[in-house]
Amino acid sequence: MKIWRGADQTPLDWGRSVVTVGVFDGVHRGHQQVISRAVATATARGLCSVVVTFDPHPVEVLRPGKHPPVLTPVGRKTELLRQLGIDAVCVLPFTVELSHRGPDEFTHEILVSALHAAVVVVGENFRFGHRATGDVGLLRKLGERFGFIVEGCMLERRGVDGINNVEQPIYSSTYIRACVAAGDMVSSAAALGRPHRIEGLVVRGDQRGSELGFPTANLAPPAFTALPADGIYAGWLRRARKDEPIPAAISVGSNPTFAGQARRVEAHLLDFAADLYGEQVTLDFVDWLRPMRRFDTTEQLVAAIAADVENTRRVLTGPA
Repeated sequence: MKIWRGADQTPLDWGRSVVTVGVFDGVHRGHQQVISRAVATATARGLCSVVVTFDPHPVEVLRPGKHPPVLTPVGRKTELLRQLGIDAVCVLPFTVELSHRGPDEFTHEILVSALHAAVVVVGENFRFGHRATGDVGLLRKLGERFGFIVEGCMLERRGVDGINNVEQPIYSSTYIRACVAAGDMVSSAAALGRPHRIEGLVVRGDQRGSELGFPTANLAPPAFTALPADGIYAGWLRRARKDEPIPAAISVGSNPTFAGQARRVEAHLLDFAADLYGEQVTLDFVDWLRPMRRFDTTEQLVAAIAADVENTRRVLTGPA
């Protein structure tokens, strides 16, 4: 898969293509519908499929300090897009200047001049251009002017409300962030189509886990990472360039038993012993086990951790 940053870095020999546009944070099941449609359309026409996405998140530029928690950093996002069959990703640096481009200007400069779009595939709720004034209807009109076809996708909804018998809203990154923030890893996984994952460098901690008989790998995730609510979780740790997932009891929080202040992510690895310091790893959160709590004695804490390990084994009996 080809990846470039900025429309001006598009390969000089780039031909007609099938394009889809979006932030695609999470690459969730709704995104996957649109992306799969773009891939299928490109395959049928013998063209390349390309995703146009943005970095940083537009909200951080338009409302500084309000950056939403990130579900999938750019590297993870591009890997997921590759797995879905996308041929190329054009990452547009999102700037105030870019945000001021109207729908027609964005269409001409990015979709037509840079990417030579033959088909543009978007979801039914697609908005674009300055102040999000463009929609699918306007994009179709612009397609008629500039010579490309627009395919709009009806997006999958989150099932039917069993009480009121009405359709739930479509899958969205906002919904998934709310699930993660609440510690609801089952609902977030259902919307993502896989467990929520965070990544980070393993750094040295206070060594208290080792002193208690349960050593942990302490992660330093990137800024803006969507961290689950404080609590204990069952999940999997994966090392870079290693295929085998390692079962892990994961703690997210400030360690109140020892009057901790900083919020940390620590993973106790089951049946595994190795020095991971300095390694880049990922954690997949499978299910919430219990809330974070303060224990009166270290003996009570050790007993709770031992129970967490056994509950992790129970939860992770299925495939990773």
